[in-house]
This record gives sequence, structure tokens and C-alpha cells, in this order.
Amino acid sequence: MVSNQFFEKKGPYPLKEIIKTINCLNNNSNINNLKIYGVESLINAKKNDMTFLNSGKYRDLSIKTKAVACITSPNLSKFLPDKCIKLNVKNVLLAVNQVSRMFYPKADSDYPDLNLQEYKKIKNKYSHVNFGKNTLIGKNVKIGKGTFIGSNSIIESNVKIGDNCIIGSFVVIKNSLIGKNVNIKDGAKIGIKGFGFIPTQKKNIKTPQIGKVILEDEVEIGSNCTIDRGSISDTVIKRNTYLDNHIHIAHNVIVGENCIMAAQVGISGSTIIGNNTLIGGQAGIAGHLRIGNNVKIGGASGVTTDIPDNSQVMGYPAVPIRDFVKLRNKYGK
Repeated sequence: MVSNQFFEKKGPYPLKEIIKTINCLNNNSNINNLKIYGVESLINAKKNDMTFLNSGKYRDLSIKTKAVACITSPNLSKFLPDKCIKLNVKNVLLAVNQVSRMFYPKADSDYPDLNLQEYKKIKNKYSHVNFGKNTLIGKNVKIGKGTFIGSNSIIESNVKIGDNCIIGSFVVIKNSLIGKNVNIKDGAKIGIKGFGFIPTQKKNIKTPQIGKVILEDEVEIGSNCTIDRGSISDTVIKRNTYLDNHIHIAHNVIVGENCIMAAQVGISGSTIIGNNTLIGGQAGIAGHLRIGNNVKIGGASGVTTDIPDNSQVMGYPAVPIRDFVKLRNKYGK
């Protein structure tokens, strides 16, 4: 069971109760009085947790999961360990939504932090930190030595910030763990709820977002960037990666080390970006993709498929740079 410092967690719940909630297709009448302590990703789930599988793309992970039960569909059950209890449903993501709400009933919206205090009232606790004016700090916030927090910024409860960081003005940080020597420029929003919902015929249903944002050492975040927290797993930006202004990183994205992104890049949820990757301005990357190491993506490109290591691509849909140049020379005149 993975702990969660940012959201109040309910439970445990009997598996029988969960099965009734999600309307399983298969017969699970022989289930004993097993209790479930949480819903986690395939990788993070422990023996008392449940997980979910909604795509064969993750079968390499699913076969190794330690979860006691998994929400999935009949055609994907074969990719799970024999000892894992298969909970087949019509709509996997809707069922995960229902279970997440049981454990985290207040994670589907960004409720205001009612524990914020003006830094002057608690400045003795942060004598090693430099503050601008009108800065608000939540409960149990940890800030490292030599860090500067700019004017009118908000650091919400339970956030951790390492040594020698520079946090600009009008920055909001919530649900986040931040390493050392991180630079977050003016207006950035870190750890907010991502664009998660389940569309149904009756209404759109908000999805709880119970993950966090992790910014490793030496990361730089440009002005007015938005980095969404993870839905179940975390959003991670690894060491020494630099983001230009006006970039959006969606929930569950992992960005490798030493990457550089120019302005207005958008990365959709659950995509993994390798190390040493360069992404030109206004490029868009679809969700659930894997972008390899040492990849270069040209500006204004639209990436819709996985990209292997050491590739250079451009265009929409993005193709190898040589193919793009040939097409431009053929049709661009």
C-alpha cells in the first residue's frame, strides 16, 4: 500500500463491496472476506491493493503486478498473473473512477487550502528562507535552506521544497515534492488537478486525481507553465530538465533527465519522454506514448506514435526528418 500525504484516504473496503459497486461481469461469488487497502498503478500496487488494466500496451507491466485484484476487461485478463483476481467490467476507466472515489472522495476537485497562513506569522519556522511579500504557506510545508519564495505565491499544505530553490511570484504549488536547486518562474502552476473525466450519455464524471508532481534536482520551469499531478501514479520531471514558458504537462507524464522543451509544448497524459530529448516550440505529443532517449522533435510537430531512441522527427503526423524534407520539397512549392 502506497502512502498519500496530500489526500485523506478512506477504507479499507471489503472486495465484495467493491465488486458490487463496479458491476463485475464475471461471477465472483466465491470471494472471501478479503479487504482492499487502495487502488494503485500496476507497478506500485502491493499485495493488499487493487489495480487496473485497460490496454494491452501495458501487458509487460501487468503480468508482474503484485496487486491482489485487477479491474480489467475479458480480453485483457490473460495478461494478468494467475493469482490476481480478475474483475471484468464493461468500462474499465469508469470502474476505476468509482473505486477511486471510495478511497479518495475529495480528490476530484482542487478544494481551497484552508490552512494557509501569511508567512510573517510563521517566519520563525522558516528563518532560513527568503520571502517576498504576501506569500501564503500551508500546514506541514518543508522548505530547504537558501530557497527564495517570490511575492504573492502560494505553497499549499504538505509540499516539500529542497535547498537553494528559486520560486517566482504568483506561483502556486500543491501536491508536489520538489528537489534542490529548482527554478520555478513567475505564474507557474504545479500540482493542480489534471483534465480527468469519464464521459457518459448522462453527464461527464470527474475522475479523482490522487497522484502528485515530483520535480527532481536542477529542474527549471518557465513562466506560466502548468504541470498536472498524477491521476493514480505521479507526474515526474527528472533531473536537469528545462521547460520554456507556457508549457503544459498532463497527468502521469514522465520526462527524463536533461531534456529541453521550447515554448507552448503540450504533452498528453501518461506519455513517457526519454533522456536528452529536445522538443521544439508548439509541438504536441499524444497520450500513452513512449518517446525514446536522444530524440529531437521539430517545432509545431504532432506526435501520434511511439518514437525510438536517437530519432529526429517533424511534421504532422511527425515523420523522420528526411521524409519530412522530401515531402516539403515535393508538395511545398
